[in-house]
Amino acid sequence: MAYPFDADEDFALIKRADDPCPNLSDSCFNCTIHADLIPRGFGGCVAYSCAGAGQRITQELFDGEHWREDPDLLGHMTYALRVVRPIHEALLLLQQAAQISVPASVAAQREALVAALCPEDPKSIYDFEEPEVQDALADVPAFLQSLAPFV
Repeated sequence: MAYPFDADEDFALIKRADDPCPNLSDSCFNCTIHADLIPRGFGGCVAYSCAGAGQRITQELFDGEHWREDPDLLGHMTYALRVVRPIHEALLLLQQAAQISVPASVAAQREALVAALCPEDPKSIYDFEEPEVQDALADVPAFLQSLAPFV
């Protein structure tokens, strides 16, 4: 729902952001071609992961509510996914980075980034748009590159 598709090798059609994929069933919103995604030109669907952001948005930010029951939530929830998913992807990378043996100062940097990416008791998407969260997100690539000597 949240992301657009461009007709290319990963998606067999063009879809605008916030529009349902035409392969979703009307009744239960399941993918009607799930068993044949790759042969039908939807390898991007197979590769996609929300990195846990979808569950966090639904369960924490929207208290279990969903756009299927309240269509007015659709734009808010898809916007939230576009904000929170990169944060969750960064958190997964930082979690993997924790497996690398590094000096304590580097480990402390990693922990500081994780803490900044996880606002305390977030109540809305705006908590994830705060400058300290977004600045930490912007710092993750350079931090990960700084780990090269330890790998």
